[in-house]
Amino acid sequence: MPELPEVETVKRGLNELLKKHEAKIIGLKTSKEALRFPYPKGLKNQLENKKITSIDRRAKYLLFMIGDGPTLVSHLGMTGNWRELQPGENQFLKHDHFRLLLESGHQWIYNDSRRFGFLDIVDPVDLKTSKWFHHLGPEPTTSKEFDENYLFAKTRKKQAPIKNVIMDQTIVVGVGNIYASEALFLAGVDPKKLAGKVSKEECRKIVVSISKVLKAAIRLGGTTIRDFKSAGGSEGYFAQNLQVYGRKGESCFQCHTTIQKSVLAGRATYWCKKCQK
Repeated sequence: MPELPEVETVKRGLNELLKKHEAKIIGLKTSKEALRFPYPKGLKNQLENKKITSIDRRAKYLLFMIGDGPTLVSHLGMTGNWRELQPGENQFLKHDHFRLLLESGHQWIYNDSRRFGFLDIVDPVDLKTSKWFHHLGPEPTTSKEFDENYLFAKTRKKQAPIKNVIMDQTIVVGVGNIYASEALFLAGVDPKKLAGKVSKEECRKIVVSISKVLKAAIRLGGTTIRDFKSAGGSEGYFAQNLQVYGRKGESCFQCHTTIQKSVLAGRATYWCKKCQK
């Protein structure tokens, strides 16, 4: 599933495309198959003849900012991605579900083989209070709110493992399964440790590690485990930097202890029993 670094990578790729040509929408096409939710009513009328001014991101959502129009919200689900076709190209793929036809002749296409992603339109003034965003926690790489004091306060009396807590989008957004395992390894904290038992110093290390891991993943274009690709079609290279995730039975790069794997809240979890306490 695309996580924060992958969605940020797609966002940056689409913004780079915006620098090359204007993105005035002159039409759109949808497949007969619905995505996770039906397409919003009035989608065509609200987007046609409007210009995409920028693409932003909130948590794992892409926000297509439309001049004099609503914001187009895109969630990639598990297998969604955006790509651009050049003028005159007709290389459509099996799971292309949504196409934005631009005045320049380019097309921006949303492809999603499992159809767990979705699209919606939201009035810009209602974004923060909309059903998609009102409950979300702070951004881990940019928000000053996300610090050791915040995380320490949020973890008190919690009986869930710390890995589960930092993956809770109401506490902090965008820390997916891969990055939770990697951040906790970097912080030296056992993912199974109860959140209420984590010290303030450990919270500081976790906050720093989350930011460091996510920023590194963004620099490398995200993590391609199966089929993630950026808007430009390139794969993410952070997988080459993984310290514990997916390395069950292999030696820890730091201490050579065998990497462990267990399942927490239905998610595969990897850690080093020597490096993480």
